[in-house]
Amino acid sequence: MPPVVAFEYNCALGGLSKGICFLHRNVWLMDRAATCREAARDAVADVEPPRLHDVIADTLEGSSMLPSVLTLASAAALDPDADLDGLSHRAAGVQLIYEGLRLTRTLAHTEPWTAAEGNCDGDLEILAADILVARGFYLLARTEAATRAVATVQAFGRDQTNRRQAATDRERVALDASLERDVLELSVVAGAAAVGAPTASALLTAANELADDVGTEFPTAKQCLTELGFGFEFEFEPLIEEADSHPGEVNPTDRATSVTDP
Repeated sequence: MPPVVAFEYNCALGGLSKGICFLHRNVWLMDRAATCREAARDAVADVEPPRLHDVIADTLEGSSMLPSVLTLASAAALDPDADLDGLSHRAAGVQLIYEGLRLTRTLAHTEPWTAAEGNCDGDLEILAADILVARGFYLLARTEAATRAVATVQAFGRDQTNRRQAATDRERVALDASLERDVLELSVVAGAAAVGAPTASALLTAANELADDVGTEFPTAKQCLTELGFGFEFEFEPLIEEADSHPGEVNPTDRATSVTDP
């Protein structure tokens, strides 16, 4: 039987099902999602002018907090004693990078600046996307996840460039979905790095299986981490033992590259 990891509210983290399904009370996820959203808001609170800030705030308000909550859940899986409140801004860094890249992808597909009369909102959204990514980088700067964050953004640029030459809709969808896959892996890497542990291969595998299911749009963190049950379970004890046996190391995974790379 997998060991039980206790959280506040007497919640328990008992295992994962396919799609890194954390089996514990929904109140923990709801609380963490709210904490991460607030940390993301704090990181962009000083953005001006007000109209630009409103675009960013609206983007965060309507987004799934899956990337940031997964960051915290990964940290907790490897270190049950981790101060998750103290790590919320790192988790927000992952979230902000994703939101900025996701908005960039939408703008690249719709090209609002090509409208005959121009699109002021589109111009603000371009600025908002840049700010979101930049603030995300700032929150992850000087952490072990910083290099992976850079690789994620570089891979996104390559994929969107290759998408322009893609011959089929299937290829275009696959290239678009690489962003969600890379961000989920970044979440796991950032969570492990936050507690000084190597990135457990089981967590990366589960993140990739989750990416297979979500495609190009994240459901809520609650739905992904509690309702996508596929019978894939593992124990946390081996993850902690793996971290203890390789202190200071990060699992060398290079998934953050274009799907068209050899």
